[in-house]
Amino acid sequence: MSENKNLIEGATGAWEVVLGLEVHAQVMSQAKLFSSAPTKFGAEQNVQVSLVDAAMPGMLPVINEECVRQAVRTGLGIKAQINLRSVFDRKNYFYPDLPQGYQISQFKYPIVGEGEIEIDLADGSVKRVGVERLHLEQDAGKSIHDQHPSLSFVDLNRSGVALMEIVSKPDMRSSEEAQAYVKKLRAILRYLGTCDGNMEEGSMRADVNVSVRRPGEPLGTRCEIKNVNSIRFIGQAIEYEARRQIDVLEDGGEIAQETRLFDPRAGETRSMRSKEEAHDYRYFPDPDLLPLVLQQEMVDALAADLPELPDDKRARFVREYGLSPYDAGVLVSEKVSADFFEEVATGRDPKLASNWVTGDFFGALNKAGLSIETSPVSARQLGELIGLISDNTISGRIAKEVFEIMFETGDDPAKIVEEKGLRQVTDLGAIEQVIDEVIAANPDKVAEVKEKPKLIGWFVGQVMKASGGKANPQSVNELLSKKLEL
Repeated sequence: MSENKNLIEGATGAWEVVLGLEVHAQVMSQAKLFSSAPTKFGAEQNVQVSLVDAAMPGMLPVINEECVRQAVRTGLGIKAQINLRSVFDRKNYFYPDLPQGYQISQFKYPIVGEGEIEIDLADGSVKRVGVERLHLEQDAGKSIHDQHPSLSFVDLNRSGVALMEIVSKPDMRSSEEAQAYVKKLRAILRYLGTCDGNMEEGSMRADVNVSVRRPGEPLGTRCEIKNVNSIRFIGQAIEYEARRQIDVLEDGGEIAQETRLFDPRAGETRSMRSKEEAHDYRYFPDPDLLPLVLQQEMVDALAADLPELPDDKRARFVREYGLSPYDAGVLVSEKVSADFFEEVATGRDPKLASNWVTGDFFGALNKAGLSIETSPVSARQLGELIGLISDNTISGRIAKEVFEIMFETGDDPAKIVEEKGLRQVTDLGAIEQVIDEVIAANPDKVAEVKEKPKLIGWFVGQVMKASGGKANPQSVNELLSKKLEL
């Protein structure tokens, strides 16, 4: 890499990567964009298909108002222009899983115009990425090629499902920035409740446009990597494709404008079709659908009802709870983790709550392969554990032991503390007795600590060990300092 972290060093000098993303996000709604067929994931093939979705003769599309509202809410969430008048077009192409022979989409007049998303980078910096547009369109079906040696099958359950295509400007310059953009966009969609963001289920996927150029030169020819369905794969696809293009150009070749696919097993992109062919869609306004006209009052009402979004929530966590911007960013990256933290922190030390949630709790979930929703330890229970630390019922060290038992059994912390006899010893007389025994057994160490007061830590460890970790650490330190005359 060059000194500039966003430049890639080639054999003949530095190159800049230019990236733009088209994210397809499935709208959360009970019915499809132009029919009343259900949209539940995982249903048996071809059981969620209306006559409209199957393109039966004479069937006319009828707009789903909830999908329109969800698109507007998303536009408001990314600080975008809401267009009160938009037009649905027919995007014409043939594919076996597209029964109509065209896709109803939006072209010249989308429902949402320019917006902006702030992304948070690993070095603590913030970058603004422009959004060109958001338009509504219907999804195609799914071709299945692996169930018969010589035949392909078509599942139309997804046909007609509402998608929001969110098109960024070519503002990103590294795979890190592209991944941060998708993470932030997914978080916004989840906070809004407009898309579940489950990339592994296909409800959110990205087409990644990659080009390279010498710094300061005009934009290069771009290639589009289609349907990348994980944030990790987005990073890998960009890294491979950028290096491939640099190698081609440095060898004297030219980049062909084309659509490519990313093979995660091989870690490489492969040519799919030429882009010139793919873009010959012959758009024209759909004659079965009038222009979509919104009332400003509806937009204003939706804007007034938006939830607190990730950036605002992070700022509040820093302001109200005194958290670092980094810790606040970790907690608000998913709505469920932010809600969990707030329940844990209510009425308690918020910094201690943050340390436990982002440290021991998240670590245990990752190790067990669980999510917050499937965690054996609830926010109430973790909050109670932190309360036991704060009121000196148990020490921080004992709390870790209690937490492990909680995670294994699902029991409340107070029950575990009582059953295991883990309550912290705060009786100064009892602690003093242990200290006297440790001092009497180690006269050589007593002489050493007079010369090197930092060795008091050794005595603290011995006392804590002798008390089974139950002695109050603060009391131990204070009494030892007096006894050893430090």
